[in-house]
Amino acid sequence: MTHGTSSTPPHPPHGTSAAASVDETRMVTALVRLRQALVGAELPLDLPGTDELRTQRAAVIDQLEDYVIPRLMTLDAPLLAVVGGSTGAGKSTLVNSLVGERVTTSGVLRPTTRSPVLVHHPDDAHWFGQDRLLPDLVRVQHTTDDPDSLQLVASTAIPPGLAILDAPDVDSVEERNRLLAAQLLAAADLWLFVTSAARYADQVPWGFLKQAAERSTSVAIVLDRTPDEAIQTVSTHLARMLASRGLKDSPLFVVTEGEVDGDGLLAAHHVAEVRAWLDSLARDPDARDAVVRQTVDGAVRTITHRAYPVADACAAQTVIAVRLKADVDAAYDVAIADVVAATADGTLLRGEVLARWQEFVGTGELLRSLETRVGGLRDRLVNAIKGKPQQAERVTVAVESGLETLVLEHAEAAAERAHAAWSQQPAGAGLLESAPGDLGRASRELRRHTERMVREWQSDVLEMVRAEGADKRTTARFLAFGVNGLSVALMVVVFAHTAGVTGAEAGVAGGSAVLGQKLLEAVFGDQAVRTLADRARRSLEQRITALLADERARYLSRIDALALRPDAAEALRDAARRVDDLRYQAKPGRTTPGDTL
Repeated sequence: MTHGTSSTPPHPPHGTSAAASVDETRMVTALVRLRQALVGAELPLDLPGTDELRTQRAAVIDQLEDYVIPRLMTLDAPLLAVVGGSTGAGKSTLVNSLVGERVTTSGVLRPTTRSPVLVHHPDDAHWFGQDRLLPDLVRVQHTTDDPDSLQLVASTAIPPGLAILDAPDVDSVEERNRLLAAQLLAAADLWLFVTSAARYADQVPWGFLKQAAERSTSVAIVLDRTPDEAIQTVSTHLARMLASRGLKDSPLFVVTEGEVDGDGLLAAHHVAEVRAWLDSLARDPDARDAVVRQTVDGAVRTITHRAYPVADACAAQTVIAVRLKADVDAAYDVAIADVVAATADGTLLRGEVLARWQEFVGTGELLRSLETRVGGLRDRLVNAIKGKPQQAERVTVAVESGLETLVLEHAEAAAERAHAAWSQQPAGAGLLESAPGDLGRASRELRRHTERMVREWQSDVLEMVRAEGADKRTTARFLAFGVNGLSVALMVVVFAHTAGVTGAEAGVAGGSAVLGQKLLEAVFGDQAVRTLADRARRSLEQRITALLADERARYLSRIDALALRPDAAEALRDAARRVDDLRYQAKPGRTTPGDTL
């Protein structure tokens, strides 16, 4: 026995039929651009609520690719009725009984993993090629357990203009089945939703039905395997539930309990009313077109509605990415400024560097001379330094060690500051968690890179001195000091450029710098020394900046790898507005699309 509250096709709500007047070519173009904008609006950063929006974005892209765009390009294709519902509701049995032969296999064990089955009339086979409906599912002609395949079954029992697709359980314990079921239902012109007297109030199916109501999707309900004595009570209650959830116009069919034959079929009279209703849709082009356009228009409306929150989230991602970059830049800009300052304020002229410099120039006696009188200092420098190439090398080694320590300390501090700033934000914390190595520390390669940087700078200074003294290499003073000695003096002058230290250290550093300057002036003259010092200082600053830029890049590359496009959010909004405008232009009585925006 079959019972139903309606035997006519669902009537589209007011205004939906106006979708027929939409210029399909322009709408398809606009939807293709919307899809491209959604693909470009990635949400890679972990912000509150992002997971839900990622799921929403993926679902919208899938529906555009799987259903809306292919359907709008082929509005005269057969009506696709997707049979979905709860576990054990009897979907496969219903499909087999509607077709009149066994075309799909129901699972004894749950969850059943198999490919969805699409049954169509042989003359309609060309409509279901790989290039349109559900293009990511591989077409096969045989039963398979591969959920990424779509099994096509041609049967003359299905009238031309209609295709029936058996989908997995919407409440399957297997996530892949649930996702596939949702994907297939989103690609349906018509949902044939199957439930049972025992399962009709389950929460999961009603979640899908709520989505159908929101999208204005055409839906018919089949209350399956219902005992005669429960028909009145259950069908009445179910009808009230449908009405209260915006589905009062959806046909409700009742399929009573009955014996299933050896081929897994119910007797034809059990499904006669459902079959007659589907046949009437297949035979009536206008009714079929109304169902398709109602569903397509509802899907397009929902897609644009869901695109705007994705655009807002995309814009928020760009803002956060800029903020994260600013935190890193601040941390490393401070480090660079501190290192540069410390290489010019006398900080390095202490400890080992100072001791080795004093050995080189005999600073004690020379400082006393400097304090009493300046006259004759250059001549005394020549006598004090003559024959001390080993001491010059020791100063070079001390400078190398001091510079390396300075850079490493500030690089570690910058890494800690950047790490702390990112840790305070969910997006930054997510990037830190997925980063290779520990970004809270300087890189393992930094020490080696710093050693090379310092040696290259010292070589640069040496070359400056050598080039400047090219015409003085035969002079007694140049020969006495040597290239290495003059290079050491130039480094000392650079390190006390601003004389920022105070107290006793200021006197020592200042005196050391004066001695270095006098030593250089004894060979090159005042102006040449100032030029050399400026060049050496700029060279050191550039090398320090480049070295810490590599450390900074460990953070910034995490953001750059996300490939966020600053214009992606606005491009998505523009694409969604364009689709909305085309929809509104199609509504009766609309003269200005902006009237309803």
